[in-house]
Amino acid sequence: MEAHMTMPDAESPQERSRVFLGLGSNEGDSRLTLARTIEELDGLEETRVIAYSHLYETAPVGFEEQADFLNLVVEIETGLDPCGLLSSLHRLERDAGRVRTENRWGPRPLDVDILWYDGRTLHLDRLELPHPRMTERRFVLEPLAELAPELELPNGATVTDALEQVQDQRVTRREMLELRA
Repeated sequence: MEAHMTMPDAESPQERSRVFLGLGSNEGDSRLTLARTIEELDGLEETRVIAYSHLYETAPVGFEEQADFLNLVVEIETGLDPCGLLSSLHRLERDAGRVRTENRWGPRPLDVDILWYDGRTLHLDRLELPHPRMTERRFVLEPLAELAPELELPNGATVTDALEQVQDQRVTRREMLELRA
């Protein structure tokens, strides 16, 4: 049996990119917010959800004086370019109640990061691909390893290799999210 939930197959137009997103939440009803976000991702223009990982309960990083996070990784196919996808993800965050503040690691109802976009490297003020800190974060690597353990990172290592090297952080695997039918 697979370790991740796979979304139903649908017709997929050509020229789609394989993308992995990291989702997190530690304000409000995090399970509901994350489930709705997966459903909303599947409804984005030119985008469909392929699979998503189990939930992971994780200690906060960068600013420890806050509640634990629920995190997961979602694999999508999209026809959106990286900046167009980022704009759509920021809209989903705003719709979930996120207000960006000076404290980039503070509590939030929803955080969505583009972790990896079809193996592309990109360095813009508003977007860096792959995510510059993904190999330092167990809460990203563990759920990503569920979906793509052999995915090659820019340094030539696989996700599994990176997971073996990451410093210990408190990350506990939880249940799969239940989405509405």
